[in-house]
Amino acid sequence: MAGAQGLAKIVGSHADSIWAAQISADIVWLCVPDSEISRVAQFLAKRFDANGGGWKKKIALHSSGALTSNELASLRRRGAAVASVHPLMTFVKGSGAALAGVSFAIEGDAAAVRSARQIVNALGGQAFSIRKRDKAAYHAWGTFASPLLTALLATSEHVAAAADVPAKAARRRMLPMVAQTIANYAAAGAVSAFSGPIVRGDVDVVRRHLLALRIVPEAREVYLALARAAVKYLPGKQREAMRELLANPRTTK
Repeated sequence: MAGAQGLAKIVGSHADSIWAAQISADIVWLCVPDSEISRVAQFLAKRFDANGGGWKKKIALHSSGALTSNELASLRRRGAAVASVHPLMTFVKGSGAALAGVSFAIEGDAAAVRSARQIVNALGGQAFSIRKRDKAAYHAWGTFASPLLTALLATSEHVAAAADVPAKAARRRMLPMVAQTIANYAAAGAVSAFSGPIVRGDVDVVRRHLLALRIVPEAREVYLALARAAVKYLPGKQREAMRELLANPRTTK
């Protein structure tokens, strides 16, 4: 509650518990964990109607990237137009991520979608439509782009430790290369940004990597998965030899 009160103060509003809130707004945006969206919507549908209000002509939104607007079905049945509105952005404590230029995936009832697009435009974001059936794949894409990218960087620190480089030093030393890789990708796409032994077709170097990574087995599995993806999606020489090595890593001794 303290965090909500702090945020409310910043935006010139006030925070209340769900038990005490008096919902008079035309637009209600549920920003709760995915597993709670349907339950909170059901609670609000019953409580607000019990107070003599109702949901007719109101807009109800939620922010899940994986779940559809159907999670708000209980509010739709009470007359609300509903939609899901998900920003393709990472939010962590203390980061204060800006929303200008951020893409928002939107699907739902026409009236709710129109209102959501107006909100996104006011925030400086870029709204785009998504089909209900595509939301899980869309969210998996976002997970690759940020949480799993962070997991890759964390895994990289453990590989650095195998080279006797502490995590803090590893982070400092690899950041210029990580930043340049992102810059290259942003400027020219994945194919032009790809470098290293796979694009050169240096099978022996990749074999040496796999040998060294035996002491970090989880990182070795990550390496194999990403290297196989690289051979499939990105350019490189000696593709058949590289594919054979990655398909039979146990032969690497």
